[in-house]
Amino acid sequence: MHKKIEEIKKTEGPPKVVKNIFSNKEIEMFLELYNKLPITVHNKKQNVIKKRWLDSYGKEMQELFYKKVSGIIGDFKMDNLLCEEGKNIHGLFQESYNPIGLHIDGGFNFDDKIFKQTLIPLTPVGSTVIFKNRYYGKSTNFTLDKKELSMKNLNYGQNIRSSDHIGMFGNKPFDKDQHKKYLQHEKIENLIGLEIDLVYQWEVGSILIFDRSNLHCSSSVIEGKKLGLTTFTKK
Repeated sequence: MHKKIEEIKKTEGPPKVVKNIFSNKEIEMFLELYNKLPITVHNKKQNVIKKRWLDSYGKEMQELFYKKVSGIIGDFKMDNLLCEEGKNIHGLFQESYNPIGLHIDGGFNFDDKIFKQTLIPLTPVGSTVIFKNRYYGKSTNFTLDKKELSMKNLNYGQNIRSSDHIGMFGNKPFDKDQHKKYLQHEKIENLIGLEIDLVYQWEVGSILIFDRSNLHCSSSVIEGKKLGLTTFTKK
């Protein structure tokens, strides 16, 4: 678990959506950046394409991002992984054709004071579910799948797998209506004790900001594909 949990908690709050923060031109610039970046991962099983925002790409957009986001959450540092050449990775573009499962993005260094993460939709159709429940471990995919849980030899920057969340938040069954409406891609047993805080309906030009300790996942509502940019901050 993170060593500075009490300090982290002092910076936490409810998820926030800011509309019309990016102009149509700025969204086009993000899309141009995405198209220029090399593919990092094409996971055909999950049907997702991931591209890392490498430091040598999009310098103007890096400055724009910091100016816009710091105006909302105050001063922050980017929590950057490093690419093979040792340069910073400023975020992750994900082009998804299937919903992404339950997880947290707590980072990989327990000495860090994790802060906020952001999601910028670059396509209009999609939604993201933020839960009230929090977890202060490393970046983790939460699952009951025995094959997934058996994975130990993970690559650099890859989420660990865990079922530790089961029982951590009580044993109240997850709401069946909410499961049917938003989360059909998740086994309802994997959501025991969880409570939805916000369902963010994607809107191009807006940004979602929430604490990195919040459990979250995609909703099962998707048409064709969706493309978004996720970034991670620390204090």
